[in-house]
Amino acid sequence: MLLTLFPIFLLVGLLIKITDKGPAFFIQKRVGRWGVEFDFPKFRSMVMNAEEIKDQLLDQSDLGDSITFKMKHDPRVTWIGRIIRKFSIDELPQLWCVLKGDMSLVGPRPPVPREVAEYTLKDRRRLDTTPGLTCIWQVSGRSDIPFDKQVELDVQYIESQSVAMNLLLLVKTIPAVLLGKGSY
Repeated sequence: MLLTLFPIFLLVGLLIKITDKGPAFFIQKRVGRWGVEFDFPKFRSMVMNAEEIKDQLLDQSDLGDSITFKMKHDPRVTWIGRIIRKFSIDELPQLWCVLKGDMSLVGPRPPVPREVAEYTLKDRRRLDTTPGLTCIWQVSGRSDIPFDKQVELDVQYIESQSVAMNLLLLVKTIPAVLLGKGSY
């Protein structure tokens, strides 16, 4: 899959480099199974100092006082970033994490350490399995799903995961990505 997607990787990387002059990739620490941190690559869709700016925007999160931070009209996102985020192209480098075994194709999305630090014991149940590229809440509304519902859906997945369910979620991911509903 990585070889097949290489032309897209090359094109997106060049567009980011040409339009924003910074690195094409953004590597962030994420938390995987049993709380183990790993490097999580994405195509960079935001300005270079986005993490520092985020601290100034925390009170403007569209999710209120949720553990997770999201803004529908995040000023840190570049114009090319809006396009690649809408269709989840920015997530493609995570296939490397699947290849390395840090992630699987299906499973709860891996959180950032800052979020995990705020988890309750109930929320930590999400860390009982290998994180994935897609999950139930990703195909059910993505960022429009509130955090407590995300946890509920992730636990539902953990307790009932099967090959059939994984295949169904992979198939449902295609229209979710193409329609871009809840992506921001």
